[in-house]
Amino acid sequence: MLRIDYQARQGRAVFAWDIRENSAPWAAMLKRVAFDTSRDAALEGVAGVSLPWWSFAGARDQFLQVFRANGLKLGDGLSISTEAAELLRQSQRIAETYRAAAQTPPLSANDLKSALGASGFVRGLSDHQLVNVGRIAALPAAATFSVPGAGKTTEALAFYTYRSEPGDRLLVIAPKNAFAAWDEQIVECLPEFGTQFVRLRGGRDRIRTALSADPQLMLVTYQQLTRIQDLLAQHLAQHRTFVFLDESHRIKAGVAAASARSVMGLSHLPVGKLIMSGTPMPQSIGDLLPQFGFLYPEIPAQEDTVVDLMRPIYVRTNKAQLELPEVTRNLRELPMAPVQHDLYQLMRQEVAREASAVLNAQGRQAFRSLGRSVSRLLQFVSNPSLLASQIGFAHRDLLAAVLAEGEGPKLEYVLRRARQLSQQGEKVLIWSSFVRNVEYMASRLADLGAVYIHGGVDAGSEDDGDTREGKIKAFHDDESVRVMVANPAAASEGVSLHRVCHHALYLDRTFNAAHYLQSEDRIHRFGLPKYQKTIIEIVECVGTVDETVRTRLKFKIDQMANALEDSSLRPDPIPIDPTDVAEVDDPEEYTTGLQLEDVRALAYDLSRAE
Repeated sequence: MLRIDYQARQGRAVFAWDIRENSAPWAAMLKRVAFDTSRDAALEGVAGVSLPWWSFAGARDQFLQVFRANGLKLGDGLSISTEAAELLRQSQRIAETYRAAAQTPPLSANDLKSALGASGFVRGLSDHQLVNVGRIAALPAAATFSVPGAGKTTEALAFYTYRSEPGDRLLVIAPKNAFAAWDEQIVECLPEFGTQFVRLRGGRDRIRTALSADPQLMLVTYQQLTRIQDLLAQHLAQHRTFVFLDESHRIKAGVAAASARSVMGLSHLPVGKLIMSGTPMPQSIGDLLPQFGFLYPEIPAQEDTVVDLMRPIYVRTNKAQLELPEVTRNLRELPMAPVQHDLYQLMRQEVAREASAVLNAQGRQAFRSLGRSVSRLLQFVSNPSLLASQIGFAHRDLLAAVLAEGEGPKLEYVLRRARQLSQQGEKVLIWSSFVRNVEYMASRLADLGAVYIHGGVDAGSEDDGDTREGKIKAFHDDESVRVMVANPAAASEGVSLHRVCHHALYLDRTFNAAHYLQSEDRIHRFGLPKYQKTIIEIVECVGTVDETVRTRLKFKIDQMANALEDSSLRPDPIPIDPTDVAEVDDPEEYTTGLQLEDVRALAYDLSRAE
């Protein structure tokens, strides 16, 4: 007798049978389907196999084929526990809901406003928000991919307000820097709600105590979730709870990453689900797979089908719909200094060989090593002195000669340009992907009151000038603070600077399209007057890895624009004539976002360079 059960503590589907049935054809077939379906499948003793429930839900049809092919029927060679049977019925209902999504009419604006008002939702929705919420509120699981500043948090709370029943809970999984926005919006949208978000943080005992009080609103980071996934799974199984993923592209790595596995392990438990991201597929179409899988694990998806599968269940407000003024993007191309050029050629050849080796033998360790090498190349082009402290650098004598030439043309230009803009009355935002660059530029521009943000700057009170919030407030309010220097990995989310700053300089960029797009959005977002000019300057060295980065970012962003049908996602910088002398002369382990297709482009570009 084949038995199917649900193991609640681990959130797994378990198949078990008698040892004497190990030789039955269906036993081998079940194990094969389980291991083909999930990398987390595991043998259960000598006569059983298990896999995450969400994986089982997505492969229901394959398992059903095994049952039919071997004549297994309920009560005749097959039994299903009460818990597993109920979850299977739920999966069937959700799958049917998804298949009807394209034909499900959106809620009318009047009906939506009436229902929200009756539930205490007081914030007025804009026209585009009414359209979006009317669409997603008609579905049990949906996505809002609107650009930053379009009001995704408000849309999400309206979705929860409309679909929830009295007493339903809400768990938001989000980056820590997004927590404040949820606290602010719950007050703006539901002032009579009478409760605030409880932050699930600290050790397991502290979080277990917090959950035992059964809070209605909960916030947890993706990192914390990996440590307490079992506690949350147990809580969700016992209480009706909605689960939202803020910045949902953070699970784009899928089951290869612990945070994504933890999120997927909860996907069968919520009564309602929503994912939120302005950049849902920053690297490739495949980024959508785990996000769609969280919403509808019951619907099998592949890279060539996921865009079409996502279309009926997502909404997006783009910058054109918000009527934001256009961004001016200028590309400043500079030649390297002579000795810097010579050393770059040596480094380029070494990285080209390493990239070719990775393509021939795609080992994980080799890929990571290449990422570090590419990082060094990007650092060298932006600021050669960053390599001076790297132990074992192979060309130290030549590097000493490079440093004698100066700071490097990109760094010199950015520092000079920041001073020029400050003298013109502008506040300036400077981006670099390297922590030491961030701190160094802030120190060089200290006379302009420069502040900086990177991953080592703690969140905290606005009244503390050493915290992230304190530095942001100073840049906003203090006229003597003319410059902010930031790392996109740490400051591309949850920061709004568009009311005081309209000029950004990029000392360097990486292959991470999400970091680039979201960093741009810090100064170009909803709320800008139509006359306001926003200028982005991207600084590159000619004939270097900078050009490969630009090409790959354009490809990734164009791919996302096509998938989301958003023509406003076309940030293609316009080269500036380098003879414009007035402009030029007047004034932790690092993650590059590198993917296999980026490596191919690098191997080609670096090997054909002079």
